[in-house]
Amino acid sequence: MLTLDCPERPNLVHAVTGFLLRHHGDIRELKQFDDFRAGHFFLRLHFVVGQGHPDPGAHGLRADFAPLAAELGARFTIREAGARTRVLVMVSRFAHALNDLLFRTRTGDLPAEIVAVVSNHPDHRDLVEWHGIPYFHVPVTAATKPEAEARLLELVDALDVELVALARYMQILSDDLAGRLTGRAINIHHSFLPSFKGAQPYHQAYQRGVKTVGATAHYVSSDLDEGPIISQQVQDVDHAFGPEELVAAGRDTECKALSNAVRWHCEGRVFLHGNRTVVLR
Repeated sequence: MLTLDCPERPNLVHAVTGFLLRHHGDIRELKQFDDFRAGHFFLRLHFVVGQGHPDPGAHGLRADFAPLAAELGARFTIREAGARTRVLVMVSRFAHALNDLLFRTRTGDLPAEIVAVVSNHPDHRDLVEWHGIPYFHVPVTAATKPEAEARLLELVDALDVELVALARYMQILSDDLAGRLTGRAINIHHSFLPSFKGAQPYHQAYQRGVKTVGATAHYVSSDLDEGPIISQQVQDVDHAFGPEELVAAGRDTECKALSNAVRWHCEGRVFLHGNRTVVLR
């Protein structure tokens, strides 16, 4: 699988497909987007090589493609299409998003391998370890936050983590940590923010008689809950929904938005471009 983004110019697709032709590549899926407003081009290409010819492997293809990428001024990745992304999940006391990711990963629905779960509470150790995944309890207070974030980065490095998924992790990451994880940390929150801030947002929503609930999954940034959006889910509700029913509906949208964002990231479908994302679905 090849992903590429670069400044817009003529014959970009021809240049890439010509490279694959020279390597006896067979294209299985091609998605592209030409953002003429930003003058930028995005491409995701699923292909196979080696059918009746030597297979150079992902490493060899990356080395061969590098000169063309330099000529195009492109960022690119080439990796095995079936490779599973190494994911570290962070969670606090709400377990619904964690449980959903564990189930989807265990059943092969997500192209990911959860290599560890980190929590500031001990609550979900039994659940996580039942799945055969290491559980790290890293308490966080105002005084210990620098040490806790340093421990997280140690785990990210030691476990070769490619993506951090915040599955309702109820601690604000420092600007420094958010910067270090740019483009490889995804958070989930209810879409009532900023309309319903603080505690019990669904109860606030009930008092206002909302007609839609939803959730947003986005890349982590130094601006709280305002990072580039990857996935959003909404569900219609009405006057018959009490606070408890709104909470349940919100849980469902949070799980779906987060799993979609993790899936698309792991499949190489998400391109981070400034404060926006392009998702080639």
